[in-house]
Amino acid sequence: MNLHEYQAKNLYRKYDIPTTKGKLLTHPSQLDNILNTIGKDKWVIKAQVHAGGRGKAGGVVIVDSKAEANKEVRRLLGSKLVTHQTSSEGQSVNSIYIEEPCEILQQIYLAFIVDRTSSRIMIITSSQGGIEIEEVAKNTPEKILKNTINPVVGIMPAQCRQICEDLNLDKTLSSQMIDLMQKTYKMFVENDLSLVEVNPLVVTKQGYLICLDAKIQVDDSALYRQEKMNESRDDSQEDERELKASKLDLNYISLDGNIACMVNGAGLAMATMDLIKTYGGEPANFLDVGGSVNEKRVIEAFEIILSDKKVNGILINIFGGIVRCDIIASGIIEATKAMDISVPIVVRLEGTNAKEGLDLIKASKLNIYEENDLDKASKKIIELTQGLK
Repeated sequence: MNLHEYQAKNLYRKYDIPTTKGKLLTHPSQLDNILNTIGKDKWVIKAQVHAGGRGKAGGVVIVDSKAEANKEVRRLLGSKLVTHQTSSEGQSVNSIYIEEPCEILQQIYLAFIVDRTSSRIMIITSSQGGIEIEEVAKNTPEKILKNTINPVVGIMPAQCRQICEDLNLDKTLSSQMIDLMQKTYKMFVENDLSLVEVNPLVVTKQGYLICLDAKIQVDDSALYRQEKMNESRDDSQEDERELKASKLDLNYISLDGNIACMVNGAGLAMATMDLIKTYGGEPANFLDVGGSVNEKRVIEAFEIILSDKKVNGILINIFGGIVRCDIIASGIIEATKAMDISVPIVVRLEGTNAKEGLDLIKASKLNIYEENDLDKASKKIIELTQGLK
């Protein structure tokens, strides 16, 4: 689950992590009061969306008059912001964060992530922070520094000092950086976070470290014990299908292709998507219906994948272990009839009661193709959808 920048900065303040003073705006009528509260003669107007690349997309602007602030607020509020991390439709700007500017001497990149390779929290830093950090990582990867944290002892001062040395920070800045990293680690662990990204972490002309931006992701699997974090969820920033699937306990991720996939098991789902790509197709989604799939869940899964207007074909790949393939087949038949599905469906059933399931599908006389070989099933759905794009 993502937090908005203003929510992330509120969490920073709770841990005494230095950031700029700012206020949230949800209606233009609040603008004058917010600008007067912040003071200054310049302000930073920031669109609040769950996506990076806001600066390049016009979602972050500096203004030096109230008239200009009013113009930018009215331009952004209620609009759709398109960045390189959003879909072509963009994401809705329902709120704006307005904060004081600061004079920047240097921009540093700082992130805490969960590194799956080492199964540890990793600190990523670079002395070349800012909006071009992706280009820095691509063209000069040696400037991206990575350090994992031993979970037994946690983040240690010596490790922090080495990072500061690698960043060529002086003694005063190193002291601030060590304190900041230790507080960020504490925040990361206590709130079950999966990502904290500060880009940029700036050195001001006054010699202070300030978190100018804030990106935080909370581990979805830990939300049951992070009730306050759950209250920060903004459904308007999430894919409607993914949100609905989450509420139904279905593991769904929307993709850009046209061939919908319905599979039981994450590994099998990824293998199915790989085969579609291998044979020239494009998967429209990742969908793992889980090991306890039944007729009802099959119908719910159909409703989600068919709400994607890009979908013009469906590949169903079920391996029956505990799951009975005849029950899955009944769900497929019921959904096809009830929803009047017109796109081609290819079904591959293997395992418990697979023959019985395929017999049910054949007897239904519906527009459903059966294949017991996954390669053939993948090729078949691509063949059936090629002329429908």
